Amino acid sequence: MDADVIVVGGGVIGTAIAWRAARDGRSVTLIDPQTDDKASLVAAGMLGPVSESVFGEQDLLNLNLLAIGRFPSFNSELEDAAGQQTGLRTEGTLAVAYDSDDLAALDRLTAFRHSIGLKAERLDARECRRREPFLSPATRGGVLAQGDLSVDNRRYLSALKQAAANAGVRTVAGSVPQAGDGWVRLPEAGQQRLSARHVVIAAGHATSAIDGVPDEIRKAIRPVKGQILRLRHPRNIPPVLTHTVRATVQGHDVYLVPRADGELVAGATQEERGDRDVTAGAVHDLLRDATTAVPAISELIFAEATAGLRPGTSDNGPILGTAETERLIVAAGHYRNGILLSAATADAVAALLAGGQPDPAWAPFQPARFR
Repeated sequence: MDADVIVVGGGVIGTAIAWRAARDGRSVTLIDPQTDDKASLVAAGMLGPVSESVFGEQDLLNLNLLAIGRFPSFNSELEDAAGQQTGLRTEGTLAVAYDSDDLAALDRLTAFRHSIGLKAERLDARECRRREPFLSPATRGGVLAQGDLSVDNRRYLSALKQAAANAGVRTVAGSVPQAGDGWVRLPEAGQQRLSARHVVIAAGHATSAIDGVPDEIRKAIRPVKGQILRLRHPRNIPPVLTHTVRATVQGHDVYLVPRADGELVAGATQEERGDRDVTAGAVHDLLRDATTAVPAISELIFAEATAGLRPGTSDNGPILGTAETERLIVAAGHYRNGILLSAATADAVAALLAGGQPDPAWAPFQPARFR
């Protein structure tokens, strides 16, 4: 047997699972395609359990609340294990509005936050601009969600990879077209068949292309294209934001996420497409909406435009649990919440590997719901 655990997928979900399993004393092989196709590489790194949930998705909200409660301690353990910083920020998210309808929507969101015990503070326009002086003069008001976090997605993935390597995880470059009860096939190794006590499929949207994963799971996962921009501050310009800012501009939602190193992320489009082309229209719309919310952004340096594929599912929820056999585990379909859910997912898979059960918040997201 090649390992106790084979993990298929080298994004934040797969790497977090591999690291956690190795910390528990298991021998782990991580199969990483080592491409730039990972959803985590084009994420903004926002950790907002309510802002990333939709009214009525109570099960997903419960899971996201579990996840954000676990994230700070997991991140601290990760930074110690990797010897790297992940850029975790705790200033919170400031959602701003430009008209009475948007203000009313923010009031409903604030009331909902309060009803589930989360902190949210309603701010008038003057207070919004006191906290973020570069906001547009058209800002009518906003809500500060103090419990939201953010992390530098690329630093976070880098730290996971380093921590996994330090814990003894063996990383193999390649893709897996076929997997089964305790085995995977690896074309890059001459169609070699690797075996383990458990195989964990954490390949994001590519999970749908792995033969041997039950058909109902493969059909439930789809790629959702997202395009995102990265901007940099010139040396003579101070940071234009300290909080994550969310706004609705001309019917489009835009978010702006500051980084400690002076980078600012603006995102993101959401398109039911499977290509990774960066389009002129998306870049135009994101820059227009970003500069409408924070006009000073027009003075920043345009550094990068990227596109990636999020692993969406037919009901917007992740998929986690055993698939037909206890030796095959699926952890995929995290959609917009991959980084937020990474720590809680690693814990859940660790429980399954030990013969136990994940936290009850995962119960609605078992693979069997698609049968």
